[in-house]
Amino acid sequence: MTDFAACDLATIYPAPSPRVIAKARPEIDVHAKKFIGMSPFCVLATSGSDGSVDASPRGGNPGFVHVAGPKALLMPDRSGNNRIDSFRNIVEGTGFVQLIFFVPGIDETLRVGGKGKVSVDPDAMASMIEFGKPPRAVLHIDVHEAYFHCGKALMRSKLWAGTQVERSVMPSIGEVIHDQTGLGERESQEEVYERYKAQL
Repeated sequence: MTDFAACDLATIYPAPSPRVIAKARPEIDVHAKKFIGMSPFCVLATSGSDGSVDASPRGGNPGFVHVAGPKALLMPDRSGNNRIDSFRNIVEGTGFVQLIFFVPGIDETLRVGGKGKVSVDPDAMASMIEFGKPPRAVLHIDVHEAYFHCGKALMRSKLWAGTQVERSVMPSIGEVIHDQTGLGERESQEEVYERYKAQL
């Protein structure tokens, strides 16, 4: 295997077209706002002060991430595993974040990049009550760019084609973590699901 330098990449990939470069917008426009309003799921990527990178799934009802203006997003932080890798990266690292938003049934995705800060502002938290409770914190994102990705990756994966794996082909997450660590209970998938529902 050969290690490539940046200059070597041009021997494999042609330069992007002017249209591909121009589609990166400096703010949330009407199309991006509509897409975010329909999105029940995104992935949040952050980087730590040590150069480590984290990617974390985030979800809620469609529009759970609020567009607070053309340059601002508000993302509620719900109950999770309390590792807080993303938030630790944001407050200890550069604060730069990237998000990819998904809308079920649409193959294109939306990428938004910017700088984040963590807040427990009572008004912001009160405005984001979902599943009967406010978030633990709110991530404010100062948007630097937003652009749509073409749908080829999701088309290749057939992500929305309706083909779903039966949950029973994998052990429950409780069983997996017990096998890996020897800690906790070997919860069945039904027990895990009921616990999740209570913690949403």
